[in-house]
Amino acid sequence: HIALSFQRMDLGECLKVHDLALRADYEIASKDQDFFFELDAMDHLQSFIVDCDRRTEVAKKRLAETQEEISAEVAAKAERVHELNEEIGKLLAKVEQLGADGNVEESQKVMDEVEKARIKKREAEEVYRNSMPASSFQQQKLRVCEVCSAYLGLHDNDRRLADHFGGKLHLGFIEIREKLEELRRIVADKQEKRNQERLKRREEREREEREKLRR
Repeated sequence: HIALSFQRMDLGECLKVHDLALRADYEIASKDQDFFFELDAMDHLQSFIVDCDRRTEVAKKRLAETQEEISAEVAAKAERVHELNEEIGKLLAKVEQLGADGNVEESQKVMDEVEKARIKKREAEEVYRNSMPASSFQQQKLRVCEVCSAYLGLHDNDRRLADHFGGKLHLGFIEIREKLEELRRIVADKQEKRNQERLKRREEREREEREKLRR
């Protein structure tokens, strides 16, 4: 809820109780008890991500219907431009964060990487532009972000790229997806531990029964 507050996918205020005094109780209980806490949270996040991924696929389909079909070779060239856009956007977001933290030297190093990526992008755009008619070139300019389902332009400028990849919506979805993976690992580990304990108890019962039969 906090990660996506005041964004286009704002979930509103969480209806559950948020109390720091309860957090310690949860941390103690989650170590010793079954995985009901994590399972409930995992189901909640999983439902949200499934809905987001569904929106992404719908957006992709809608986009495909409005754009001309192009060959796989040309599509690969367009994808290369998008990949470089993503690289530049993430680097610029990192530059801004380093600058805000006062790490000027490291920020400059990352900025050098940005310049190299910009050169590669210009070259990739030229290759792509020369591979198709001008009319088609203008149409094949959008893609859908796999993380947050927002539209990205093939020719987005640096400011737009940095705003997207360093923005609260995109970073919020990264946080949610990472948390979901963490919960999946916790639930799987606890499930495995639970299965091992059940197997151990069953083996102990069987051993006891065999011992009774021998008497």
